[in-house]
Amino acid sequence: MKEYVVNTTSGKVKGYLRNNLVEYLGIPFAQPPVGSLRFKRARPVAPWQGIYDAGDYGKEAVQLDEGQLKGSEDCLTLNIRRPMEGKDLPVLVWIHGGGYNTGSASVPLYSGVLFAEKGIVFVSVQYRLNVLGFYDFTTYPGCEDFESNCGVSDQILAITWIHENIKAFGGNPGRITIAGESAGGASVVNMLAAPAVKGMFSQAIAQSPLPNCIATHRTAGENTDLFLEGMGWNVGDLQKLRTINPFELQKGNTYVAEKHQYKNPGIFLPGPIQDDLLPVRPIDAIRSGSAEGVKLLIGTNKHEGTLFVHPEKTGFPNNWAMTAAMFEKNGHAAALPEMIRYYQLSPEEQKLKEVSDRQREVPAEQLKPFINFATDYAFRMPSLKAAQAQKAYGDVWLYSFEFVSRSGKSTGMGASHAYELPCMFADKEFAFSRFIFDGEPKKTTDALIEAMHTSWVRFIKTGEPDKENWPKFTGYHTPVRVFDRVSRTEIRDFSKFMELWKDMRFYEN
Repeated sequence: MKEYVVNTTSGKVKGYLRNNLVEYLGIPFAQPPVGSLRFKRARPVAPWQGIYDAGDYGKEAVQLDEGQLKGSEDCLTLNIRRPMEGKDLPVLVWIHGGGYNTGSASVPLYSGVLFAEKGIVFVSVQYRLNVLGFYDFTTYPGCEDFESNCGVSDQILAITWIHENIKAFGGNPGRITIAGESAGGASVVNMLAAPAVKGMFSQAIAQSPLPNCIATHRTAGENTDLFLEGMGWNVGDLQKLRTINPFELQKGNTYVAEKHQYKNPGIFLPGPIQDDLLPVRPIDAIRSGSAEGVKLLIGTNKHEGTLFVHPEKTGFPNNWAMTAAMFEKNGHAAALPEMIRYYQLSPEEQKLKEVSDRQREVPAEQLKPFINFATDYAFRMPSLKAAQAQKAYGDVWLYSFEFVSRSGKSTGMGASHAYELPCMFADKEFAFSRFIFDGEPKKTTDALIEAMHTSWVRFIKTGEPDKENWPKFTGYHTPVRVFDRVSRTEIRDFSKFMELWKDMRFYEN
């Protein structure tokens, strides 16, 4: 393999020509956050001597993924794929999802090969997750020297490094698009609000973001207290955090995931904190012009909630008793009857409120109202608010992914969370892609991939996803690009829907 060496602010980096693309994998952009740097924000990497061999991916972040402990604390790297030729090329920076809890930049689905083949410099970023990246211990005795938003600081430093160095890799620092899905999409919204990266990117793509997944120190403490309970610790035991095997922390992290909804229905899992890195809640910051001039493409999937609402160990409220507690805790009890009327689907299901007043769980077949509620509460409603906020300062486009594949129908998942990713990345061979497209005619999948992937490529390269077929967002009565068996643009009126939610806020104190 022929080698390619570039000069960066950190030192020389050697890449490799593979399948007609030049790859630079596992480039460190920060000092390893180990030892005294555990629970510290990302520090710029010390420049190295000689040539760094960027021949393979770095380690993923510490996590428990589908029962498997994996990853490393030394995980702060990024990956670049670019065409063989070209300079001043548009850049796509991908921030992976996974609830700030799991995930990796090295997942094959996120290779970005199809983007690079179309003349785009593709970058993926690894950042710290769960306890090491997004838990807040700063208000607890003995932890005053810990720092908050470690995972956010990783993303900020990565974007800074990319902005400073991407020209060496053939990219144009003035044509950077940041993108992500789920927690990655939420991270994109956060970066629109983060003062430290203002001006470092010109476009953003937020897929299924959770724009309200940001806690105050006090609210974060609700989940941290559960973590202590799950670890079997008291506050004095928090000093163990400095030296404990990081994999042991997954015991408490798992406990939080299983219990957080039953303690505080509607609260999010541990994620970013409102602090000096994110001094204003993202939607409010965007309303004030924090991302002036940035073009935004944003959207959600039709059935996001099917991945999160369960009969047991649910990720969001699964009955009206939990929902009532959520509204009461946040001072919105008066709005609950209207919510019930909106989300109940039939007179028979209206009785579910009476049933769930007497029980904590509901049968799976009766979860649909709560799946819809979770979809709107966590994803659709705040995404529309983010779009409306940015509209005053930059062009915005709105989409809805509504393709229900045969497997989506047979499993009851519908057009669930993350189901658009194989279409966006134009990858039919990844295991998750094969599951989604199983039994579908080639003509159907090819057309859907063409519609979505090509729109993303156009947006990254030209600043317009589809000038002829996808008009800009105009407000709560707006054109929406619908990705489905027949992709199309529809005019949809969200006015009554948004009036239902008003400016109700949850767990923001």
